[in-house]
Amino acid sequence: MKVSISKLTDDSYEISNVQKFLFSMIKLEFGYDYVPEWHQDIVKIDEYYVYPKRNNFFVAYTETGEIIATIGIRAYDKDFPEFRHLYSNDATSSIWRLFVDRRCRRCGLASKMFSIAENFANEVGYDNIYLHTHKTLPGALEYWTKMGFVVALDSNDELETVHMDKKIVGLDINPLANDYSYAVKL
Repeated sequence: MKVSISKLTDDSYEISNVQKFLFSMIKLEFGYDYVPEWHQDIVKIDEYYVYPKRNNFFVAYTETGEIIATIGIRAYDKDFPEFRHLYSNDATSSIWRLFVDRRCRRCGLASKMFSIAENFANEVGYDNIYLHTHKTLPGALEYWTKMGFVVALDSNDELETVHMDKKIVGLDINPLANDYSYAVKL
């Protein structure tokens, strides 16, 4: 199966389809629906990812136009007291909404999506990447560790949240290379 990965645009139809995919994945993975305090970035996806120059959202499509994966990257915008001395929105980006359709897992697609997001973060001048995940997600900690992240804080909270970060290794990226299309065998 050929997969194309592209930047999300401000097209309302495309945004609506991405929002539907995200909420269906949240329901599937976490078992709950829209939670206003947790999902504002999805509801206002253009304000969080499309319009800000140092933020972006990438979407993987099949040849038929079906969405099979997403990832967002944006300036760190949380205010966790334990991280105030570590992260800033100038130097730190954060990963959001990495979802891969269950039918398309274990083929390298998540790694491709993350690689594109990391390259973007490097290109726009971030030094670090922050994310949080949950121990309840099978394979999540192992995956992010494999991607070079280290645990910054295990919250031991009811959601089993683990905060992680990674120093971006400077990459020599051709700024003219903006083709995000990849052929991935599924």
